[in-house]
Amino acid sequence: MSLAPIRMVRSALLLVVFLISGCASTRLIDNQVNSFATQVIAPGASYQFERLPSQLANPVNQAKLEKLAEHALAKVGLRRQNAAPLSVQVSAIQRQETFYTENGLNIGWGLGWVWGHGGLSVGSHGPLFPGLDSRTSYWRQVSLIMRNAAGVVVFESHASHDGIWADSDAVLAAMLDAALQGFPTPPSGARRVNIEIPR
Repeated sequence: MSLAPIRMVRSALLLVVFLISGCASTRLIDNQVNSFATQVIAPGASYQFERLPSQLANPVNQAKLEKLAEHALAKVGLRRQNAAPLSVQVSAIQRQETFYTENGLNIGWGLGWVWGHGGLSVGSHGPLFPGLDSRTSYWRQVSLIMRNAAGVVVFESHASHDGIWADSDAVLAAMLDAALQGFPTPPSGARRVNIEIPR
């Protein structure tokens, strides 16, 4: 089999993938959120960040996370200020897993594919799209805990998301927005909160 038909198939498939990906300008970050509010926090209240000893050991990453949280908290009317009576503790954890797909179907004439996130190959020339037989998934969780001047927890919220997006900053920012949805009186119980962000 000559290489010309293979190149044509590869080019056509790349064009289809490009057109499909170009049609969607946003992506959906679907979050599982659970919030608890024991006291209504007044609009415009000021806060300061509080760090755990483990967070003090990694100040660069914690400062980045707090910057994202500061932006999300500003959206709900809170403002950051030194020595404020309200303290906010923000944390995030992430797990990463790579899955490999091995089951597939050969349809003859050297053509075949692997189901799911698999690869397509033509003859003995190898896969047209190497790496499609593996998929990396990212599970993340953000937590926000607010305490009043007496140290009593007045607001607590957790948001978790499992997806394919590797850009942590954009995803964490969306998750913090989800965790604060309905603030200062969020619905009780676990709920799903969808946040759309640009691609």
